[in-house]
Amino acid sequence: MSGKKSSSKSKRKLVGLVSEASGHRTYYVKKSTMNTPDALVLKKYDPMTKRHETYKETKKNLGRNVVKEKKH
Repeated sequence: MSGKKSSSKSKRKLVGLVSEASGHRTYYVKKSTMNTPDALVLKKYDPMTKRHETYKETKKNLGRNVVKEKKH
């Protein structure tokens, strides 16, 4: 019974991936904030369109499936 507990000091955070085609958040991944400070952009399978589409990173706790634009 030696289970790992998630540490709040972890360098990895959970992010959701939103499809640019359908707008649905289908995937959740953990990313290292030290190695990849920029937003993730991955090509993954979208079950809504039944094709491989581009997915962009969004926060896990957003109430809606929208990618927020960065403020400069």
